[in-house]
Amino acid sequence: MQTSTTPTTALSTATKIWVKEGPLAFYKGTLTPLIGIGACVSVQFGAFHEARRRLAGWNKEYRPQRKELTLGQYYLAGATAGVANTVLSSPIEHVRIRLQTQPHGAHRLYDGPASCIRTLLRTSGLFHGLYAGSVVTLLREAQAYGVWFLTFEYLMSRELRRPNVRREDIPSWKVALYGGLAGEALWLASYPFDVVKSRMQTDEVDRSNRKYKNMRDAFKKTWAEQGARGFWKGIGPTMVRAMPVSAGTFFVVEMVMRVLG
Repeated sequence: MQTSTTPTTALSTATKIWVKEGPLAFYKGTLTPLIGIGACVSVQFGAFHEARRRLAGWNKEYRPQRKELTLGQYYLAGATAGVANTVLSSPIEHVRIRLQTQPHGAHRLYDGPASCIRTLLRTSGLFHGLYAGSVVTLLREAQAYGVWFLTFEYLMSRELRRPNVRREDIPSWKVALYGGLAGEALWLASYPFDVVKSRMQTDEVDRSNRKYKNMRDAFKKTWAEQGARGFWKGIGPTMVRAMPVSAGTFFVVEMVMRVLG
């Protein structure tokens, strides 16, 4: 939906995919993110907590009156996690979207993730091939995870203001709820970047034939062709998916941290 040039709906798009390619088409390109999801989540939370510790240390030395990180500092820690995650997420998502949008059947361009990676590297090299769209991906990741962690920690901190409530006392259903709400905030804050990223990563593989010269050109042409609506195509299905995925992520991470102490 993000890369289509004509008006469409989620139901219409899903119906066309089912009719033309069958039910398995809804799982095209899932192997690459399935392989990389564990590494990405590890980087996200590892980088966030490292940045959080460093900011807490800075507060202790230079702002001793601060007992907790400010909202801005939570955003900064989350944005740092997003920047760190870009190294993995950019090529993983590029390969995924190439596999998802390639023609069906005998006309397909790639046999799988390895074939796609080889084609990208051979045709346009590392940065302009496999890592195409990395600048807008970095901006998306920084904004997305800045807002993601900020929203979750803000909601959790509200619970901790109640008398005699520790973090581990917060019910698991609330952890999941706050995680889900953080997921909704993530996409609302970063979706236009994601649309432009998708457009750039579905452009021609050969750099010389590409429609978009760079990120700025992609923003400019999307606005000229479709206006503000062009930056929000496909937001509905994304928001439906965001709640359970994000809720599950924060729930699992928080429960594991409680077990590990």
